[in-house]
Amino acid sequence: MATKTRLSPEDQARVDQFISQGVNSVERKPFRVWLLLGSIFVVLTVLSLLSFILARVLGVL
Repeated sequence: MATKTRLSPEDQARVDQFISQGVNSVERKPFRVWLLLGSIFVVLTVLSLLSFILARVLGVL
């Protein structure tokens, strides 16, 4: 059984200060999984077509 741990007020203040500075303070756009999957699909399709064309030109197929 997992127990929920709570930070002391001093530790929570340090965590809040760390999160609000540097790289962590930049507001980011939400992650878009469909854009990533679409990009991977496009790249794989282009590379497959390129390899097929090269195989045809070089006489492998």
